[in-house]
Amino acid sequence: MIDRRTMLAAAAVAAAGLPAFAVAGSPAFAAAASPARPPRPADPRFPQGFLWGVATAAHQVEGNNVNSDVWAMEQARPTVYAEPSGDAANSFALWPVDLDLVKGMGLNTYRFSLEWARIEPASGQFSVAMLDHYKAMIDGCRERGLHAMVTFNHFTTPAWFAALGGWSNPDAPALFARYCERAARHLAAGISHATTLNEPNLSGLLDVVLPGDIGPRLLMADKAMQEAAARDHAVARFLPGNPLYVADPEVVQAHLLAGHRLGRAAIKAVRTDLPVGVSLAVIDDQSAGPGSLRDEMRARLYQPWLEAARGNDFVGVQNYERAVWNSKGRLLAPTGAVTNDVGSEVYPGSLAGAVRYAHAVSGVPVMVTEHGINSADDTKRAWLIPAALAELKRAIEDGVPVLGYMHWSLVDNFEWVFGYKPQFGLHTLDRTTFRRSPKPSAAVLAGIARRNAI
Repeated sequence: MIDRRTMLAAAAVAAAGLPAFAVAGSPAFAAAASPARPPRPADPRFPQGFLWGVATAAHQVEGNNVNSDVWAMEQARPTVYAEPSGDAANSFALWPVDLDLVKGMGLNTYRFSLEWARIEPASGQFSVAMLDHYKAMIDGCRERGLHAMVTFNHFTTPAWFAALGGWSNPDAPALFARYCERAARHLAAGISHATTLNEPNLSGLLDVVLPGDIGPRLLMADKAMQEAAARDHAVARFLPGNPLYVADPEVVQAHLLAGHRLGRAAIKAVRTDLPVGVSLAVIDDQSAGPGSLRDEMRARLYQPWLEAARGNDFVGVQNYERAVWNSKGRLLAPTGAVTNDVGSEVYPGSLAGAVRYAHAVSGVPVMVTEHGINSADDTKRAWLIPAALAELKRAIEDGVPVLGYMHWSLVDNFEWVFGYKPQFGLHTLDRTTFRRSPKPSAAVLAGIARRNAI
């Protein structure tokens, strides 16, 4: 329910002046922030069969996801949501339009998510009609020559699941595996790659990377919203799939890890040759000076999940930023840096840095399942895409197995608590007519994909 991309960036900027953070331009920051820029890749071509695509998530584009936990949170009072999702991009009806956009860009892959709340609107009651809906999307990908990369759960869970305590409930892993098995039986034959969960590694741990008093303030607002939803559903605890406030993060993390393991096993039991992994949020953490907190942060935020991914077919990496850590905290961005719409640094090398680290720990191939920028100024997006991909290609040349690159996002969409203000899309969205219009950055990515080269 929290837009982690925007939340982390905004919080970092808001921390300016807090004593735990070094100022831009300090010697400590300069040591970490100004490495020699790597040369262009030796060969601009990407490996044969490289997957080029874009990503969306069901709740953010489909619209009227009324049985989900986030819909309940949007309607709760108080709520931290700037506005309700409503019709979103109306992609539940307009998915053929979206697939045509992907094909028209010359891409070969579409990453989208199944909506658990549609498929299992009540516990144990599975909708064949909704499974057929997603099968039609998968078939639509195949008809257009697109690989269907499917996320089984992208943050939102059914309201009934949240009303049972969500991922704090000891039955949660088994309930998730039951859903994965049922969905896989209906859909797995046409899927090219599957991920179980989206960014589960930060659930209950966002306060670790939120500075000063920002974390506690956001947590308390989120807690009040959860309590309102619990009252609305007449339950003791209503824990959504993507919370900021989590009373028992260790329990939730343990259940998510078990859920991934059981969910993956359930999918593989249906189709053993389907590549299955998990998508993780990975900041490019860098160290500055002696006693840097970088390794401590990595151990808390990523290591358990990257270790869990060692037996997977691949690990998904989702990167939007870097963080430079000294012995006291996270440093501010350097003066003059390119920034996004919340003032956070846009650093092209962060994607390659995150990918290198994820592979080093997991030992499995990497799929870039998300990368992009929140910016109304599309020239920044058009600049970032080739700049980041050049450094990603360098990582490939250095031996890191990267399977593909999915840009977030196909279209400007509902960005969780921030509503429709953030703009990550390669296409604009008219929220009245639902018309999608390409931005210049769409042509930039399209050109690279068609050439399979920078």
